[in-house]
Amino acid sequence: MGFVLRAEYTDILRNLENYFENGKKAGYHFDVRLAYYRGHYLSTIDELGVEVDGEKIEDEFIRFCVNGKEFLPCQLKEAYYEFWNIKTAAKVKIKKAGGLKAGSHNVKLTLMLRCPYLPLPGSEEQYTPIDSCDERELILEDTID
Repeated sequence: MGFVLRAEYTDILRNLENYFENGKKAGYHFDVRLAYYRGHYLSTIDELGVEVDGEKIEDEFIRFCVNGKEFLPCQLKEAYYEFWNIKTAAKVKIKKAGGLKAGSHNVKLTLMLRCPYLPLPGSEEQYTPIDSCDERELILEDTID
């Protein structure tokens, strides 16, 4: 890959927490910010992947949440109507019974978008990629079992 846009105005990954459904830990989630200066429609997301503590999370367990809605990774390419505002943190939710244990966890996010108004030179079908990937240690402070 040649030219890739990236503008880090904020931490991309933050706020690792477990979540509950019907009173039981159903998984965990973390907030995601764009590494770009403007928002995008979800249909411009070309790649979404998550690894936690070296374990690749299968797409069927990942949900991308924004504007009160949840999307599977395979649904993003069709979400041309859903806008992710630059000021809004999206949430990536991982379904995993029991969630994560309290403590430090390495979270690796692969999030590649395309800039729909910047075609690559000499191409009418390929657009400039935007790199919103990140990897960092996040602390889960879980006091409820």
